Amino acid sequence: MKKTVVINVVGLTPSLIGENTPFLHQWAKQGSLSSINPVLPAVTCSLQATYLTGKYPNEHGIVGNGWYFEEECEIKFWRQSNKLVQAEKIWEKAKKIDRSFTCANLFWWYNMYSTVDYSVTPRPQYLADGRKMPDCYSFPADLRDKLQEKLGIFPLFDFWGPRTSIKSSQWIAEASKLVEEWHSPTLTLIYLPHLDYNFQRHGTQHPSIPKDLREIDQVCQDLITFYEKRATQVVVLSEYGITDVNHPIHLNRILRQHNYLAIRQERGLELLDAGASKAFAVADHQIAHVYVNDKNELNKVRAILENTVGIELILGEKSKAEFGLNHSRSGDFVVVADKDSWFTYYYWLDDKKAPDFARIVDIHKKPGYDPVEMFANPKIKLLPLVVAGKLLKKKLGFRMLMDIIPLDATLVKGSHGRIPENEGDRPLLISKRNDLLSERHINSSTVFDILWKHLIS
Repeated sequence: MKKTVVINVVGLTPSLIGENTPFLHQWAKQGSLSSINPVLPAVTCSLQATYLTGKYPNEHGIVGNGWYFEEECEIKFWRQSNKLVQAEKIWEKAKKIDRSFTCANLFWWYNMYSTVDYSVTPRPQYLADGRKMPDCYSFPADLRDKLQEKLGIFPLFDFWGPRTSIKSSQWIAEASKLVEEWHSPTLTLIYLPHLDYNFQRHGTQHPSIPKDLREIDQVCQDLITFYEKRATQVVVLSEYGITDVNHPIHLNRILRQHNYLAIRQERGLELLDAGASKAFAVADHQIAHVYVNDKNELNKVRAILENTVGIELILGEKSKAEFGLNHSRSGDFVVVADKDSWFTYYYWLDDKKAPDFARIVDIHKKPGYDPVEMFANPKIKLLPLVVAGKLLKKKLGFRMLMDIIPLDATLVKGSHGRIPENEGDRPLLISKRNDLLSERHINSSTVFDILWKHLIS
């Protein structure tokens, strides 16, 4: 099989290829560029699973970045086990044909306990005293140690949170090059998240965007040049395009006001009790899965959704099937926001009763996706000194809470998840293999076929 590398540049769209991405602009001219019609929801885990299996969520089971685990009565986001993906992956198909085939997965999701040969993925250390230390997980286990010896500790806090920067994408790119030099996999999957940050924070027109584009273009230039010198085919693709929003929808607050949520009081703070609720929503960018535990309330819940400003589509059992979302994990309804709106996970009605995890970066405790984690609270006076004091306490071994995340969803100016009307705002695929990429527009499930043909022809 032919050596191939797939570089996933998160948030890159056809409309962004231009003067601020001079290398990618010229490189794309040497081959073909196609826009991708994404699956619903157009979010990281669902799109990656579709690209790597050629199936839709109703078959591979990844209905979003998180969902309600019914048997445990818990909402869980950003799980890591590859066993959650319920379909054959491209490397598994390849290994059946070619025993010498190897695959490296550098930070694509569901990257633990996978059947790839080499994997690296974010995995902080959670210490007994409450501290969270930057780290990553790898297979083989010593790969982590070798990479961090060469590159330093994985910059977790540049990967997600208020201080996100190009450093995390640069680290992943350098790690990918080392894995190539050490192991030379047949297929390498690389995830570069940099464009995800300021597009969600500030929207598409913010002055920071051109700089972000130039930074990721430079990382791509370095990677592509490196791999092409090693006679490796390069495919550049993305998962979604981020568009401007200005209207957060607090769906769980609405359901709570209609007495559908069960809330537990803990130390004066409120926790959502999904298992005891009659109905609740799992927010995931511009998509929300609505689970109705009391099936007698289905029609009433639908009526509430129909009267919620900002909801564009309500998918029940029949309409979920039309979008390939008819899977047990999807809940009773999948709702899609209009182009200006997105869904928060917020369920409290008084900020004083918000749970302690609401004001920190904690992607696992929150019962939904929270892009506000990329902001530091602008109302905190002398914020650098406050943060420095907390870090000093941490360094000295004291317990501390980095509670600097605001509770203002109106700060978020960009989102994704729905299918954008403008094809220029959709994800893309670029390859020099013109013979394999003859159509200007392709479906997301077709990406699997295109990657497969790169490997075998």
